[in-house]
Parts: sequence; C-alpha cells; structure tokens
Amino acid sequence: MTSENPTSAGSQPPPPTSENTEPGAGDVPARPRGARPTALPAHYEDLLADYTSLLQEVPLAVDTRRTYASGVRMYLAWLADRPAADGDPLAGARDWAVRDYRLYLLREADPKRSVRYVNNALAALDDFHLRRGLGKANIAREDIPKTAPKAMDTNAQIRWLRAIEAWPRPRDRALALLPFYAGLRIGDAVALDVPDVRISARKGVLVVYGKGGKVREVPIHPQLRQPLLTWLDERRTWPGAISGKALFLNRRGGRLSARAASTVFTAIATAAGLEEATTAHIGRHTFVTQLIRGGEDLVTVAELAGHSRLDTLRVYSQPTDEDKHHALRHLTIDR
Repeated sequence: MTSENPTSAGSQPPPPTSENTEPGAGDVPARPRGARPTALPAHYEDLLADYTSLLQEVPLAVDTRRTYASGVRMYLAWLADRPAADGDPLAGARDWAVRDYRLYLLREADPKRSVRYVNNALAALDDFHLRRGLGKANIAREDIPKTAPKAMDTNAQIRWLRAIEAWPRPRDRALALLPFYAGLRIGDAVALDVPDVRISARKGVLVVYGKGGKVREVPIHPQLRQPLLTWLDERRTWPGAISGKALFLNRRGGRLSARAASTVFTAIATAAGLEEATTAHIGRHTFVTQLIRGGEDLVTVAELAGHSRLDTLRVYSQPTDEDKHHALRHLTIDR
C-alpha cells in the first residue's frame, strides 16, 4: 500500500460529481470485450491497485469507479512512455505532468480527444491525487463549447420508437424505452429489480437507485406501461426468474450487464436506420431536452433525471447543432 494515506491527510476528498463521467462528443469508445488493459511498469501497477482498492470504499457507481480507474491507468501509461523529466510527476512535478497530459490529449493523441473527454480525464486524476493525499493539481479546465448535449431530433425519435415497437423481444423493448420515457442511465436501468416497478390499476412509478446511492421515484409514462407489463409477464418463463430479483435478465438467468444492454441499443438503432449511433445516453438526453424545452421547471426535471445540481441541466437550454444549422435558413440566397 502506498505510504500516502488519504484518511490521515486531515480531510477526506469528497466523492466527485458523478456527472463528470457522462460521455460527450469525441469520447473514446470503451475497450472491446476481451481486450487486454494497457500494460504498466510494476511500480505503477502497484499504485493503480492501491487506488482501485480505495475506490471500492467510496459511494460511487460501479461505472464511475471503472471510468476513474481506466483514466488513471491511461495517465500512468502515458507517464511511463514519456522521456525522463525533472522531478517526480506523482509528487513535486505533478502539476507540470498533468498540464502536459492535457495538452497531449487535446493536440497530439490519435485521435485527438474532445474538451469534455479531457475534463473528465482531469476529474479522474483529481480523484487519484486526492486519495493519495496530494491534493488536486493546479490546472485550469477547458471551457466546454456552449452546445446542448446530443439528443435525437423529431424525425429520429419517430424512427427510434417505431423500431422499438417492431422489435421482437419484449425485454429489449422495455429496456430501450427507459431512457427515452423515464430518463434512466443505462446503469440505472440494469440495476432495477422487479419490486422497483410499482404499477397500480391507473398509475405507476419506478424506484430508481442512481449514482451515489441516491433514490428517486419516476412516474411511469403511459407509453412505457404496457412494454413493462409485457416483459414482466414473459420474464416468468426465463431462467432465474424465481431465484433472481433483477428486472432485466440475461439468457443464463443472471442480471443483464450494462455492456450487454448497450448492444441492445446499438442493434435497435441499426434497425431504425439512424445515421448516427443512438445510445442509452442519447435517449436520456432526449428525455431531458424535451422536458426543458417544453417549459418544465428545472427542479422538477432534476428530480426526474437524478441530477444533483441544477447547473448541470442549464446546458440543455443551449442551442443544439441542429438549432445552429436551422438558423442559417434566414440567410438570403440568389436563385
């Protein structure tokens, strides 16, 4: 175990905001299943092992822990490959090293990383340094472009919903509608248990255990009600239906993983003929965007979407790329 003990440094680092891990344009896809993690020198492997062990004691979502550990591994691999520099990059020369890494990601990496990706990487390094008792690196964040998160336009929404309706598997139909009609993250969806779906004769709610262990209730939209009931009925015939409590099962009777759930969204998006990849997160962004642009109060939307800060939602009121393209229609042309 590294000698720097975060619990004795005078103050424990607060869990970083989990919204930092949300993907953005230009983010690098997750490592393919079966791919080997980046190899590190032995002393860096020990540092990473210590850090991942500390993460297990923090009330963060599993995906957030995995994202942070992956970000730190990539940074340590970069450190291992760079020429020797003055000072220890994990101590006195930490700020210089992190600043150089930021520039590398933005300008030299192949592919070059987006501003959002870089800020997320810096958040992981902040957490890493804090838990080693070093404090955050003194480094400015890049300004994220003032554009609303990617969401489906009206045409894409209709094609998406029709593809779901035509999809043959009830489990997948219910799963694919949860981000769109309930604003769930993919991790929220696969974490649902059968008792979390509470449907009465006229109404219903989903009890969602979100990031950081926060619990919220989301009303079940009328268009989501029947797909859930249909899946619950079919679920009784699946392996693990009696012994397991997970709402979404895999074919072996275990809980459906986030990775497997992601393939469902990819397959349905392909069937819908959408030009761009449609993920669960884009479905969630579409949910939030429609509510905010429909005039709903930010506090209400934050409660439904499980956002802890209202400032996180304000970006949805920014223009989208579609808005910017549409604005050009006012320009005069000579025909």
